[in-house]
Amino acid sequence: MCCCTGSGGACRSRCAGLCFQDESGQGLRPPKGRTWGRRGHTPVVRVTAQGSKRVSLAALIATRPGSAVRARLIYRTHLDRGSGKRRRKGFAETDYARLLDGAHQELGGAIVLVWDNLPTHVSGAMRQLIAARSWLTVFQLPAYAPELNPVEGVWSSLKRSLANLTKQGLDQLAALVKTRLKRMQYRPGLIDGFLAKTGLDLTLP
Repeated sequence: MCCCTGSGGACRSRCAGLCFQDESGQGLRPPKGRTWGRRGHTPVVRVTAQGSKRVSLAALIATRPGSAVRARLIYRTHLDRGSGKRRRKGFAETDYARLLDGAHQELGGAIVLVWDNLPTHVSGAMRQLIAARSWLTVFQLPAYAPELNPVEGVWSSLKRSLANLTKQGLDQLAALVKTRLKRMQYRPGLIDGFLAKTGLDLTLP
């Protein structure tokens, strides 16, 4: 349902949900983090991190400027088990399309998407998928501008929560990642903080 009294593209732009999207990943070797230890005895975390097994992550932060609806975090995961020469290591164009379709369904309206210039984002196949969705408008971030993307805050918080933790396998890592991200989903104030940290003015004119 439209939230304003205008018409056409101007109305659709004002009523659209604003989404920032980004990707990350985590292997079995945990991020390093500070911890307590006896003076002169550096704590050692022993892990088995051979191979290229990895959890790939794609997430977006969705907000609706000028609305009382709280910002939300939507994410998808992909497991690369590190076997097979023709395996799909990360997200394909169709995976991004399904993520955006899910956001469209949750927000219940048009979407203005802001993301970076990842090759998959600007491929011919992705452009076709975008063109087939009349409710989707896409803008590219400037090159080398992670500070403008609030999803970077999600990855930073996630990596800190995984620091020094050992995982017995890829499935355990994936479950842990999903648990951490789900906790963020139930903390809208944290997501608002990620948006505020960008310094972007998201208020409607």
